[in-house]
Amino acid sequence: MIVGVPKEIKPSEYRVALVPAGVESLIKAGHSVLAEASAGLGTGIPDSDYEAAGATICPTAADVYARAEMIVKVKEPLPEEYALIRPGQVLFTYFHFAASRELTESMIERKAVCIAYETMQEENGSLPLLTPMSEVAGRMAVQEGAKYLERPFEGRGILLAGVPGVAPANVMIIGGGVVGSNAALIAAGLGARVTVLDINLDRLRYLEDILPPNVTTLMSNSVNIREKLKEADLVIGAVLLPGAKAPVLVTREMLSLMKPGAVIVDVAIDQGGCIETSRPTTHQQPTYIVDGVVHYCVANMPGAVAGTSTYALTNATLPYVLKLANRGYRESAKARKAIRLGLNVVQGNVCYKEISDLFRMPYTPVEEVL
Repeated sequence: MIVGVPKEIKPSEYRVALVPAGVESLIKAGHSVLAEASAGLGTGIPDSDYEAAGATICPTAADVYARAEMIVKVKEPLPEEYALIRPGQVLFTYFHFAASRELTESMIERKAVCIAYETMQEENGSLPLLTPMSEVAGRMAVQEGAKYLERPFEGRGILLAGVPGVAPANVMIIGGGVVGSNAALIAAGLGARVTVLDINLDRLRYLEDILPPNVTTLMSNSVNIREKLKEADLVIGAVLLPGAKAPVLVTREMLSLMKPGAVIVDVAIDQGGCIETSRPTTHQQPTYIVDGVVHYCVANMPGAVAGTSTYALTNATLPYVLKLANRGYRESAKARKAIRLGLNVVQGNVCYKEISDLFRMPYTPVEEVL
């Protein structure tokens, strides 16, 4: 199979979907790899490293899309890429279709085979390709939240850790999954007073066991959320419904409960956000203020730390890339449930129920397209 690796063009996206070690593995398995010129520079990987691993360097994205049977990316295609996608071409990337009707309709129109990293789920319930970036985003959420609490960024002007004689900040984390637990670990390590809210009591018991004493767990409901918003200096939205739009758990009305200069970091923004006032921002313009509360809603947070996140992501994706290249998407999906669950849009058909329900589009069970 011919595997293509275009350069990411989302603003401030420095990651790349395949590193030279992955190229070498694909070449050894008998496949060809096309990499767009400068695709790896954001991660610090020069074209010469790709060539040394056996890749062919193509001058433009159009060249990659025109020849590749499977495109491996990090982020969803942007409008300027839509016309490059061919019918039947496999695209393997983060799609987050629930956040964009336009993207969904465009992929249906292009009749592409869209395999979404974020909905792939193994038999044990794990999300193998969402987990590494959720780990990065959870840890970054505290780092960014701490920065935007500083007064020059119109935050409250407080230090998460506090100092002797001055109390530490209060960090509220909504969602105790991979993002939430990683955020709690970092915030607690800095010395903040941390509260994690989740609807899963078993998960809360687990977090209670593994996290430090300065982390409190609390059942997530509207009453507890309102009460904790009153004391929160930093709120991290870490809610996930795989493949579906995130539920809104903090309404605009609730912002009036928060302290002026408090900060919200909505990591769920890729799936629409769990804060009513959230809207996607970029690394160039990461924040805005609503009702005195600073909002940080960057939709590709891990892209800013590509030197870490590229390798964390490709460690997880490469085994699936090899399976897809070796057997094709049909046979791979029949043999592996995770890949089957990743098939969101297949040659004009919506095969993921949550997306069809959200946009009221016809649903085609994935078995029918295999």
